[in-house]
Amino acid sequence: MNRRAIIVGAGIGGLAAAALLAKGGGQVTVFEQAAATGGKAASRQLGGYRFDTGPSLFTLPEVFRAFFARLGMDLRNYLKPVPLAPLCAYEFADGTRLQSFSDRARFAAELERTGLATATELAAYLEKSARLWDWAGELFLTRSLHEPGTYASRQGLRAILHATRLSPFSSLHAANARAFTDPRAVQLFDRYATYNGSSPFRTPATMRIIPHVEYAYGGFALQGGIVSLPRALERAARALGVEFRLGTRVARIRTENNRCTGVETDGEFHPADVVVSNADVLSTYRTLLRLPQAPAARRYARLEPSSSGLVFLWGMGRRFPGMQVHNIFFSGDYPDEFDALFRRLELPAEPTVYVNITSKVDPEDAPPEGENWFVLLNAPRNAGQDWSTLAARARAAVLKRVSRALDCDLATLIREEQIITPADIERDTGSTFGSLYGIASHHPVAAFLRHPNRSRRIRGLYFAGGSVHPGGGMPLALLSGMLAADLAEKHEA
Repeated sequence: MNRRAIIVGAGIGGLAAAALLAKGGGQVTVFEQAAATGGKAASRQLGGYRFDTGPSLFTLPEVFRAFFARLGMDLRNYLKPVPLAPLCAYEFADGTRLQSFSDRARFAAELERTGLATATELAAYLEKSARLWDWAGELFLTRSLHEPGTYASRQGLRAILHATRLSPFSSLHAANARAFTDPRAVQLFDRYATYNGSSPFRTPATMRIIPHVEYAYGGFALQGGIVSLPRALERAARALGVEFRLGTRVARIRTENNRCTGVETDGEFHPADVVVSNADVLSTYRTLLRLPQAPAARRYARLEPSSSGLVFLWGMGRRFPGMQVHNIFFSGDYPDEFDALFRRLELPAEPTVYVNITSKVDPEDAPPEGENWFVLLNAPRNAGQDWSTLAARARAAVLKRVSRALDCDLATLIREEQIITPADIERDTGSTFGSLYGIASHHPVAAFLRHPNRSRRIRGLYFAGGSVHPGGGMPLALLSGMLAADLAEKHEA
């Protein structure tokens, strides 16, 4: 495709699209308003502590391996995944502690040791999840659900044949409650709904494919932090001739006669045959296209946004040998937590607490005597709440919960601190409402409701990122960029 292509935004999806379009012969320029690439997959330094401030778990390594292979490159020259064992350490409200493993035998032994589930229950659950993945996983993730040809493919026909077995009209929680008798096991598997910013009590049981991905393919850290992923994608793109304009905000995507003609930056026009927006869908229509009443924008605006996050970056003054890279401290009332997040739009009084500590993989991320704690709470979308008051209240709840679990006064050990609220996420990343994953998956056909990767009304306009198909999370964001590039190659040739 010997055409000029402009990518608006240098998140993972935008970087993937840029590299593939350049590999195909396009003249590609990436405009990014921030000083560095990565979008939500960013990095922050506080004194002697470095933090990843977005995604924290690397999954589906084969997706990234295949992407680099398409570029004629070897993933091993760009990224160093570190297998995690355990995947995560859990503590439940009753004090039960458990570690999860991608090794099914070790995980089953942990579940039986703690009385959460039997090996038979785990095997049956994961086998059912694997079947769902086999029936529909490739279709939902690697193909556009908005292109008619998809359904004439082998994967499309297979998914149609098994449509009723995908359990779209049952919730993930209901499916988990049928699979396990112990409510703690149900809560453990309910948490996978948060991987796409949804409630387990409302997201379809089809989402059982998410734990399958983690337990079948493993979970990884990355040497150098998750930020090493966008840096690797940028390096690959530059090697293919992609030009980057960092610190440059696109003010408008220009169109004429329902055709993209280029973009404007600070009054300067940059012509293009193809524009890929890696910005949030609503921001693209409302701000960049200046078409807030476009049918696609109005339809998308009616959909329920995903959850956001409240983050505490804590540079801790001591080490905690009992903590793992990934740690979850569950709340005692999961139904109320998600009711607060999605109905009341407030932080729960007793939140589930996630702690990621990358210095356990990369010691240079913290001083020798300390650790870098990325503490994340599920939070409602930004709707104008008083985040300073809510954050102060949540901070006290987190310190109380985790201090009790670790039998120490955490507040006295914090050497560096920064708070990131949903309003900050909205301002810094352009994600409408600060939603981390675009829309929530609270509909039986949620996968089909995400915005397509190609505009039918505006020729030459394509979309990538977590707010479009196939969804949020690093592998899916990468796949969105791959889909956008492939569609552009097909329709703009």
